[in-house]
Amino acid sequence: MKDRTSSSKIYLDVVESLRGMIEADSLLPGDKIPSERELSDRLNVGRSSVREALRALELLGLIETRRGEGTFIRDFQEHKLVELLGTFFLQDKKVQEDLAETKRLIEIDCLRIVAFFATAEDIKRLMGWVKAGEFRDDDFFLRIAILNRNRLLERIWRIVNSYARTSEMVLGNVKKEDYLSLLTYLLERDEEKAIETYLIRIRNMSKDE
Repeated sequence: MKDRTSSSKIYLDVVESLRGMIEADSLLPGDKIPSERELSDRLNVGRSSVREALRALELLGLIETRRGEGTFIRDFQEHKLVELLGTFFLQDKKVQEDLAETKRLIEIDCLRIVAFFATAEDIKRLMGWVKAGEFRDDDFFLRIAILNRNRLLERIWRIVNSYARTSEMVLGNVKKEDYLSLLTYLLERDEEKAIETYLIRIRNMSKDE
């Protein structure tokens, strides 16, 4: 029994270490994670423990193994459970309104944290990404959520955004210049102007709403 308990603890430690490594390396859905051998060396544990931890993460739908390619972070926004639940309760108008409001509140909090704590280099890098090509609104705010230093807030945003996608919430047409204006105010640490730009130019709300 003692050996089983010890083995379980190692396995749980490896799962937690893997989670920390994914976060530390800023890996996103679609990114490849190191091989079993590399993980074993990096985490200083046996390959069998790494294999067991990876199997658990795959069962949870957090990673996927592609034969001949490796193991990748999954985009849980495509999880069938989200789609199934969305079919049942996201058709309600009030629920959709509450969901949209919750998403805005989380994004505003992320913007506040980014305005205070993100480095100028990080914000400039995001500005370069905006200028480089086309993207969706939730692609932009995924990066804002990642840039904010509160990891729990990021996870909550990901979940709320998953349901927002399922409910097919339609956002107004936003120009690339609007996102760049928002980032400029974040770079200048002007939280008030950044949030005003977010509400009026990106979420198409009046000052009174």
